[in-house]
Amino acid sequence: MRRATKIIKVASLGLLALGLSGAAQAAELGAKDEAIKLAINEWTGQHISATIAGELLKKVGYNVEYVTAGAVPQFAAIAQGNLHAQPEVWTNNVGDIYPKAVASGDIVVLGQLGLEPREGWIYPPYMEEKCPGLPDYKALYNCAQAFASSETFPDGRLITYPADWGTRSKDVVEKIGVPFKPIAGGSEGAMIAELKSAYAAKEPIIMMFWQPHWLFAQLDFNWVKWNTPTGDCDEAGQTKDNACGFQQATVDKIVWKGFKDKWPAAYQFMDAMNLSNDIQNKLILEVDEQGRPLQEVVHEWIDDNQATWQPWIDTATM
Repeated sequence: MRRATKIIKVASLGLLALGLSGAAQAAELGAKDEAIKLAINEWTGQHISATIAGELLKKVGYNVEYVTAGAVPQFAAIAQGNLHAQPEVWTNNVGDIYPKAVASGDIVVLGQLGLEPREGWIYPPYMEEKCPGLPDYKALYNCAQAFASSETFPDGRLITYPADWGTRSKDVVEKIGVPFKPIAGGSEGAMIAELKSAYAAKEPIIMMFWQPHWLFAQLDFNWVKWNTPTGDCDEAGQTKDNACGFQQATVDKIVWKGFKDKWPAAYQFMDAMNLSNDIQNKLILEVDEQGRPLQEVVHEWIDDNQATWQPWIDTATM
């Protein structure tokens, strides 16, 4: 599942804009005086997606409120109309409520946000000289010792997610019989520190990780390639000769079923909105690593990237 890069407490920001001036005019704004309530989840990337959406909706002419909501409990609130939209839903961590609400029509999926989420094993590019055949996962059977430590030799050392994040890498190792010993990372911070240290010293390292993440805006890493790196993957049914690695998520934009009728232009805007990994990685880096206020970072991106977001507004207002 997607892990938070940093938990930021976001209270309702009410009707405060980030200095954006001049609301666009539209024939069918709908209930523009009634606040659109956007869900805020537990990780920085989602805060960025929701805040970009909210601040640009204000530019269209809407009132917006940001409401902190759990990644799973939010679905009941959206289905009931207590929350109205969420631009970044990771479909591999949605529980049972989400698919049922979508099937019943209480939640409307507007398509994907544009992020290309990825989970899997990463390694520095210099390891390909020490392990010929990479990025193909089958190379790991022949060069596990290149990734070994004194504690794991002759097996390779694979750093996995912290123990309380689940055992997906450990389960894959056992299923496909690759000669590595999974070692649980202590925390996200500890994992990043170890990656940076190994990278600087050109030491061997391979680790379970995820994308988007600010780390990829700072350092280059390669991904182990599986037989089916995207799409459906039966993690429990894979074998040495046919390993798919990890089931990959998609990232959906969703709204309450009454959203389109109540805020027609906002619906069109949300449908058009699109963000890439590159955009999010850079903004997460500014917030989590550089320590800048999230609103300041979003404001700066909006000021500098009108060519990116103006078509979303034009779609909604013209």
